[in-house]
Amino acid sequence: MKKIAVFTSGGDSPGMNACVRAVVRTAIYKGLEVYGIYRGYEGMIEGDIKRMYSHSVSNIVQRGGTILKSARSEEFRTKEGRQKAYEKLQKHGIEGLVAIGGDGTFTGAKLFFEEYGIPTVGCPGTIDNDIYGTDYTIGFDTAVNTALEAIDKIRDTAAAHDRIFFIEVMGRDAGFIAVESGIGGGAEFVMVPETKTDLDSVVNALKNLRKTKTSSVIVVAEGDDEGSAETIMTKIKEKIADSSKEFKVTTLGHIQRGGSPTARDRVLASRCGMAAVEGLIAGEQNCMAGVTNQEVVFTPFGDCIGREKPIVRDHLRLIDILSI
Repeated sequence: MKKIAVFTSGGDSPGMNACVRAVVRTAIYKGLEVYGIYRGYEGMIEGDIKRMYSHSVSNIVQRGGTILKSARSEEFRTKEGRQKAYEKLQKHGIEGLVAIGGDGTFTGAKLFFEEYGIPTVGCPGTIDNDIYGTDYTIGFDTAVNTALEAIDKIRDTAAAHDRIFFIEVMGRDAGFIAVESGIGGGAEFVMVPETKTDLDSVVNALKNLRKTKTSSVIVVAEGDDEGSAETIMTKIKEKIADSSKEFKVTTLGHIQRGGSPTARDRVLASRCGMAAVEGLIAGEQNCMAGVTNQEVVFTPFGDCIGREKPIVRDHLRLIDILSI
């Protein structure tokens, strides 16, 4: 293998730049030519591919977002689109790919490999931490800390005014951000897609908590079965029916995607980027490079996509115990 390319795809996450940097510099260290594909699969189809050098990734390890940009690509979902992408890679002589992204990125990479056989190793770049085959994903730690900083500030004003705050964090299909930021922020309740929310139990608990606490913080993952934080707040407010108590909602939104990555995310991204290049050289393909129990592991894309990553049940128990 003489030439490889790296791209970022799907939602951006803090640490993607650190991963790109590791891929580029590891490739150069190993004597390979390395190319950057801009705007993910869409850029691959359009041939937006440029040679990268060591200086191309200088001073980016601390930056959020991705210098390679990201984009959704409906055309790549078609055979014709993937054919165009393959032809553009062939034009540059690219023999291997490093795909940085999440579930959708790996689904596309798996299909592309099955059709054209270009060896691909993925790096888990998503704030949701919902990819099987790695303890943590690139960007998750930063997103949790961003949410936690907001929760800390909201708790100050909640306590000052004796309010009940519902804070919505990202997590359409997984509640990892909600759980970890909820534990760190001392939330009284955390609502996640992995468990069924019992609003009557929450209402009863809130009534009991009022005997010892004048304010409460409830963290809601956006994909909770009872709806958004706004919807849940409305339902609970109707059940409590206490005009003296103020209820407020804050939706953190895309603030969780941005910002300078934490040290943990920079190290994880760098390890995965290096492992992806070394994996390609060693013959790994159609798989993801992740870190489990502090060790680099390669997991087939089929498992990353097809297996659910379970939430830590002890974390949910911890919230119940510490909220009294």
